Amino acid sequence: METEHLEKRFGITAIKKGYVSADQFIDALKIQVMEDISTGKHRLVGRILLEQGLMSFEQIEDVLESIGKGIPLLKESKTA
Repeated sequence: METEHLEKRFGITAIKKGYVSADQFIDALKIQVMEDISTGKHRLVGRILLEQGLMSFEQIEDVLESIGKGIPLLKESKTA
């Protein structure tokens, strides 16, 4: 899936830029998966990190620009 690929690139880029640690990113992924299973809603990792106060909107914007995507990647979607 394209979203999964983008989130992987998002995480790698955020870690390389020093915005989050690998452990913080993994914890956000765990939250994402648990929510997917329990609610069927897919909250993107960037939004989770933002809401936890681990990344700023500007940092998320920087990462998204680095991977060639715009801010709409922050929108949640329903899992198939």
